[in-house]
Amino acid sequence: MAPAPEEAVWFDGVSARRQAVVVEVSPDGRALRFGREVWPLDRLRRIEGEALVLALAVADGDELPRDPARLVLAEGALAAWVRAEAKGLARRDVRRGTGVKVAGRIVLAGVALAAILFVFLPRISDLLADQLPLAQEVAFGQAVLRQVEGMLGAEGSLVCDNPAGGAALEKMGRRLTEGQGLRYDIDLAVFDHEMLNAFAAPGGHVVILRGLLDEAESPEEVAGVLAHEIGHVEARDPVRLAFRAAGSAGILALVLGDVTGGTVIGLAGDYVLRASYTREAEAAADDFAFDLLARTGVGTEGLAAFFDRIEGMGGDVPEILSSHPASGNRAEAARAGGGKADEPVLSDVEWRALRGICG
Repeated sequence: MAPAPEEAVWFDGVSARRQAVVVEVSPDGRALRFGREVWPLDRLRRIEGEALVLALAVADGDELPRDPARLVLAEGALAAWVRAEAKGLARRDVRRGTGVKVAGRIVLAGVALAAILFVFLPRISDLLADQLPLAQEVAFGQAVLRQVEGMLGAEGSLVCDNPAGGAALEKMGRRLTEGQGLRYDIDLAVFDHEMLNAFAAPGGHVVILRGLLDEAESPEEVAGVLAHEIGHVEARDPVRLAFRAAGSAGILALVLGDVTGGTVIGLAGDYVLRASYTREAEAAADDFAFDLLARTGVGTEGLAAFFDRIEGMGGDVPEILSSHPASGNRAEAARAGGGKADEPVLSDVEWRALRGICG
């Protein structure tokens, strides 16, 4: 049974005037009537608040708009009746098919984002990396190396500077680079850290970590790893990797000459340490190394032996090497690429000095 008419407050949606009205239920029980207004129950929507404030839904648009007019019912029999009979009070009015449209837009946004991250950004990174002035790249690489030292837990420099070891490292570097027409002046260093790793940073910087010297069994193995990293340097892989790590904001910062931005350097430092190159880039660096080792008479047997030992480590393979091409296949390719050394890269004394470069 419908309740008796009650007084209520109506705002017409045009003016701010508060109007007192008497609201009654229509004879068929399907609407509220007051003055000249007839508000069907199925179009009543509640506006959030303590009182029962009603609005009237209209019938167009994605998120269907509501009539700006408002009807405020005091708590009582009529308000209780409206709550019970008006089933759509809490409904969110949207056009049929809006959910599918929203889902489609989300999918399109995801596709666009993926295209930016995996297609356009790499291409832009490669293009801008080739245009970065060498002096700026060298400065950027030095900043990246300082960041890597911090990531490895150092409060100061990790560079090992034992004179005899440094002389041996320099001799190895000359063997690999003199007369080879490289576009970079390769700057070699050893960091005092137990990780089995070596990496290249922008600007021709190549770093060996002490853990790799501890694991290597001959200077030819170390020379082989260095040749691989020099391959990355010559292909400008480190600066491409740094650009991709930095993203669009970082690219703009680097192009404009900011080589000290903390976020950019931090991202680049993490990427070059983990050397997340593509398999194509790794394969190209291998091919460069095999050719360089053969031309300089170092031979590829040492690098092949190093790959064999990495393969034998199984689950203990360092993260840096686990993302590279399969070690067994690399060992076979290395053996086919250049054979044994014409003469030792270092003497026994020099080899011991290099392994002891960190003191």
